[in-house]
Amino acid sequence: MRKNNYTLEKKIELSSWVITTLLLIKFVPRNRIREAHVSFLFKQMITWLFGLVVVEKKLISYPYRLFFKKSNKASFTFEYFVYPAVCSLFNLYYPQNKANFSKLLYYFVYSSVITGFEIYAVKYTDLIKYNRWTWYYSFLTIWFTNYLSRIYYKWFFKDKFDSQKDF
Repeated sequence: MRKNNYTLEKKIELSSWVITTLLLIKFVPRNRIREAHVSFLFKQMITWLFGLVVVEKKLISYPYRLFFKKSNKASFTFEYFVYPAVCSLFNLYYPQNKANFSKLLYYFVYSSVITGFEIYAVKYTDLIKYNRWTWYYSFLTIWFTNYLSRIYYKWFFKDKFDSQKDF
């Protein structure tokens, strides 16, 4: 762990809140706010449960946390806001009527971008520390939780997806 006043970490966390909020405002159409909200809450539930297990098993630690430092060992910013918000966008813009390759590529891109930011955070900041964890576990769990979220989203809005398959 670096010895500093965590200036970089504060900037990253605060900018994550601002950028994510702006992305939601810009890319969630008014007529689809309900869909975004359902995706957000479902992903939040998954990351809350899974994030707590991973932290309590000491697979990952978060040396610097801007919020709820004493009440929760997980990263509130990323587990409860950024990942769920990105998942909302994932579901809203999913290429439902495209070829299976496009769908796989869509999963790959979303999982890769988030994993890439996480790798940067592990290497250059004290926001996250891998103890018995690796980037590909993150990649796979992000992919899997997006998949679970997609299944739930389709079930919740089943009238919209009656005859459509994912893969």
